[in-house]
Amino acid sequence: MDARTRRRGGDLRGLLAFGAAVAVVALIGSLAAGASAAEYATLRRPSWAPPSWLFAPVWTALYVTIAVAGWLVWRRAGVVRAHAPYVVQLLLNAAWTPIFFGAGAYGLAALEIVVLWCVVAVTVVAFWRRDRLAGGLLLPYWAWVTYATALNVAVWSLNR
Repeated sequence: MDARTRRRGGDLRGLLAFGAAVAVVALIGSLAAGASAAEYATLRRPSWAPPSWLFAPVWTALYVTIAVAGWLVWRRAGVVRAHAPYVVQLLLNAAWTPIFFGAGAYGLAALEIVVLWCVVAVTVVAFWRRDRLAGGLLLPYWAWVTYATALNVAVWSLNR
């Protein structure tokens, strides 16, 4: 086996590893969400709130871009300091759904998602410096977290 073939195999294993890490985050969110569509329907929401069916396709696309972004930086530079905020944002992402839907702690979830937004911002900048495509792939995620933050705060405010 030549070096090029070994590298392609390593690249694929790396991509699968990043995909698996992000899939765990998605699974945690999915399990914690349980009957979230029903709960979401009972909440007072702002007029600009999306329908519950929109969350799954949006998050699926975002999780793919999050995994690919992490892999691109790893592929270019190996595990680097830029991966530290990446891991933290994954953990915060995984924690939000159990806080919001599992515990119904909308205020705490609002605080948590603000922290998530900040860590995603740090990750975007760190990835952009290593690989512009990787940083760019995180921009839709950052935009969605911005929207989700506003939505979380609005739901909290309307449901106190």
